[in-house]
Amino acid sequence: MALTRRQRQIYDFISEFVADNGYSPSLEEIGAHFGLSSVATVHKHVQHLVEKGFLTKGWNRSRSVEPVKPPESRSVALPLVGTVAAGRPIEAFEDHESIDVPPGLAGRVGKTFALRVRGDSMIEDQIRDGDLVIVESREEARNGETVVALVDGSEATLKRFYRQGPTVRLVPANQTMDPIEVPAGDVQIRGVVRGLLRQY
Repeated sequence: MALTRRQRQIYDFISEFVADNGYSPSLEEIGAHFGLSSVATVHKHVQHLVEKGFLTKGWNRSRSVEPVKPPESRSVALPLVGTVAAGRPIEAFEDHESIDVPPGLAGRVGKTFALRVRGDSMIEDQIRDGDLVIVESREEARNGETVVALVDGSEATLKRFYRQGPTVRLVPANQTMDPIEVPAGDVQIRGVVRGLLRQY
């Protein structure tokens, strides 16, 4: 399962701490290292790592968190480059974080990236607000593919792509919303969606 950047940092810190000291750090020590004053926040991050299988936690013991070494093929880090609108276009790039994804979603190294979705125009394709889409960097798309497109050079949107002569239609997967119809010269394809991650 995917790790957020903070979860990856905490996992790496715990792994290094255990390797150096032979026992795990306390929640307070983790919080102090990352400047987090709330133990509850640290506990939440640790709990997510346990649920995702990266840490084990003993019951009724202090300093009981231990890293589970993931296999090399378990995940691939992709750049999380921003937010894309599944609704009206918004400016999308670039946040420069990273997120770990299963190898099967990673595609070609250096040619794939992740975007966080905002809006619900693709809800009928099961792409929801807050999801992460895995995008293969491409400048061309086939009709019917779901793309990240730049409109007028700066506004990025997530839609189905249809080219009709000199016109491009960017079609939402939501019956309550209208397509965006613009001259083909005003649309730049940044990539085609190849996967989806949802974090609960």
